[in-house]
Amino acid sequence: MPPEKSAYALARYSRSADSIFQSMEWVRTHDSQKFLDSFYFQYGHQSIADLGHLAVCFEGVSELAATEIEDEQLWDGQAKSSRYQDFSKAGFITPPEFDTAQAAAYQAAGEALIAGYLKVHTAVNEWLTSQLPRPQDMKPDAYQRNLAARAFDVARYLLFFGVPTNVGQVVSIRTLEKQIRRLKASEYGELRGLAEETGLACAEHPPCVFDPAQATEPIAPTLAKYVDADEHRPTATRDLAQWAAQNLAPAPAIDVPRVDLMRPLDQLTEIAATLLYPVTATPYRQLQALVAEWSPARKMEVIGVALQSRTRRDELLREFRSAPFIYDMVMDIGAYRDMHRHRRCQQFRQAYSGRLGYDTPEAIGPSGARGVYDEAMRQAFATLESLPEPGSHYLLPFGALSRFLFKMDFAEAEYMSRLRSGVKGHFSYRRVAWEMKLRMEELEPELGRLIQATPPEVEDPLKR
Repeated sequence: MPPEKSAYALARYSRSADSIFQSMEWVRTHDSQKFLDSFYFQYGHQSIADLGHLAVCFEGVSELAATEIEDEQLWDGQAKSSRYQDFSKAGFITPPEFDTAQAAAYQAAGEALIAGYLKVHTAVNEWLTSQLPRPQDMKPDAYQRNLAARAFDVARYLLFFGVPTNVGQVVSIRTLEKQIRRLKASEYGELRGLAEETGLACAEHPPCVFDPAQATEPIAPTLAKYVDADEHRPTATRDLAQWAAQNLAPAPAIDVPRVDLMRPLDQLTEIAATLLYPVTATPYRQLQALVAEWSPARKMEVIGVALQSRTRRDELLREFRSAPFIYDMVMDIGAYRDMHRHRRCQQFRQAYSGRLGYDTPEAIGPSGARGVYDEAMRQAFATLESLPEPGSHYLLPFGALSRFLFKMDFAEAEYMSRLRSGVKGHFSYRRVAWEMKLRMEELEPELGRLIQATPPEVEDPLKR
């Protein structure tokens, strides 16, 4: 049954004495579009749209686009793994924002990163082979696969946001509507185009039905009529950035750990500081201390700036959501792609810029790949600085560092630390997860000791 009819059947089931089979048969002969038009879009019964689910696959999109597509709280999906596949074979995506000269500079830097990626993988794979002999009980093909995966763990630092990937998702009609509206207002042309394509696909017959007799209806035609751009988030971001530029004086940087943990001080301070976090380059601890000294009126001024573009249809921004623990983390973009998958928390990021530099995996030195690695990074960052935003973001390597804020309860902190610190994980986010446990032990010793995380030095090199 198509998603919209399924939603109609379940909604009728909740309001009728009929069995679900009777509701399904009744719905087959009635117009689901007219029902959804009235009850979902006009009367605002949004829970109805949670009852219909559909699968959407985005193929050949950039890693940057994939990150933005996945930035939903109620989202289930998977993306192509950079740990187990060679990403050098598919080329890379040039953002539509560039003119001819800019595109040429971008492509030259991208080709250098891909060439470096292949050289680093070969060097690290050879070095690992010399360091990790095959156990007698391991088959040769399994041994080679494990070594290749470990080498890709290192080489992926030279992949960048412009390389193509695939994303498959299963979402409700309601989540897809929010996703399309959000992406239509994106600063990235690629994402605005993908949003238009997704809306059109909802109005079409499914292209992958094996029995043509089943392809009698479009997938979600009512949804396709109401997906205008959601301008509240980008407008609020611009307004907050302007307020911050006019009202926040440059402050000397303070020394904070790469994984920092704080408690909220009070609701007004937390909301105002969180609203300012994505439009500044300031660590959250520093923002929190600054905002805490303001009067309630000044904090409400920041909140008012964020709300002035809100319409009746808009929910409050996720910055208004609270949690007992706030992690401010500097990590490489590759690690963020993995940590970003955790949904039971509120996530925020500061603007991509490359200003924090990049990380270098430990294996780069002993494998003899340092010269290749550093030169590819140097060229990428130099070109990145010469290109206009937001297109320049596509050239950010996975090894580039950026700052991210995660708000969560203790259950999620325990889960992330325990899961992501395991020996099967990538060494980059393993370090982040371990630091999350250490910071919790400092802030809440009793709770921190409950987290059964694995120290980064504990390894099982041939386990995947």
